[in-house]
Amino acid sequence: MHAESDERGDVVVPTTVKSTGELTEEPPERVLGSRAPGFIKGSKTLHMSWQVGVFVVGLAVVGVGVVLLPLPGPGWLIIFGGMAIWATEFVWAQLVLRWTRRKVTEAAQKALDPKVRRRNIILTTVGLVIMAVLAGIYLWKFGFVMPWKIDQ
Repeated sequence: MHAESDERGDVVVPTTVKSTGELTEEPPERVLGSRAPGFIKGSKTLHMSWQVGVFVVGLAVVGVGVVLLPLPGPGWLIIFGGMAIWATEFVWAQLVLRWTRRKVTEAAQKALDPKVRRRNIILTTVGLVIMAVLAGIYLWKFGFVMPWKIDQ
């Protein structure tokens, strides 16, 4: 059973009924919408300027993250940082971050499953054995010579 509120300003504290009949409180989800200070929300022009500024800063951070994707660096982390900046003002970014957080949690739970872990360990071992065999064949055929110095 979940308790919800129809008003946007209220914090929702969902409760869950356990099989024992005990009620437990789940952490409240944050309310969607702008988190700008009240004096900024009071003026339509100031609020629009605030939103444009947040969008530009978030766009710059996401742009840096996209540039870092093929380069060494934390590209995805920076992209999600830019999304978090956007999420301070825009509902669509808040929903994207909630969806992403839910998917990451599901993937982490799936990775902890013993069957999945066993499969991943087996696949990693097979891959390492194949790489070791290929490295052995290379060393047997050419010796310890770098590929760009082979005279054949």
